[in-house]
Amino acid sequence: MGSKNKLKRFKENETFNNVIQPSREAIIDGSFDMKGKWTKDFFGNDKPLVLELGCGKGEYTVGLAKRFPEYNFLGIDIKGARFWRGAKTAIEEKIDNAKFLRTQIELIDLIFAANEVSEIWITFPDPQIKYQRTKHRLTNAEFLKKYNHILKKEGVVNLKTDSEFMHGYTLGLLHGMGHEVIDAHHDIYSNTEAPEELTSIQTFYEQKYLEKGKPITYIKFRLNF
Repeated sequence: MGSKNKLKRFKENETFNNVIQPSREAIIDGSFDMKGKWTKDFFGNDKPLVLELGCGKGEYTVGLAKRFPEYNFLGIDIKGARFWRGAKTAIEEKIDNAKFLRTQIELIDLIFAANEVSEIWITFPDPQIKYQRTKHRLTNAEFLKKYNHILKKEGVVNLKTDSEFMHGYTLGLLHGMGHEVIDAHHDIYSNTEAPEELTSIQTFYEQKYLEKGKPITYIKFRLNF
């Protein structure tokens, strides 16, 4: 994507009422304070809140919002030029329960209150295979603690990935730390019992992986810290 096109999308995001873009400084110093108020102040209702972390173009945020109008879906990504597509689609199709937040995922425990989130989706994250990149892996122990803080007691996390490494690493960590693995599939498209929303919503990258014949894996888990 050219820099001119990116700039155009950044500008357009600023006009969207379903996009919020606080600065890192405002989050850290507390001047951006939506904690405990996301559903009421941003969505204007009291529906349960679901996050998609690293939402990319927003296909899952929008797709889930269409299927589950009884929930609010908030896609989070630092790359606003990517989720521009999802935000624009949600506006064009009047999907009021799909919105977007531009920020770094490591800040979520400063953005959401304890027990504010009902469910988390992590779709096709960078597996960060190199050892020195472990701290950026979205299912490492530190991130799990952040998720546990903002999730409701019965809240769950969904991980959908094409990376066998990410799937195996996460399963091993969850079992080793005593967390509850509710569901795990090594290839959701060959599993006739896979939930419909796992196969009917496909991200841009997922379609590419499927064209190459890569199996798509899934884990649903609940944290027990």
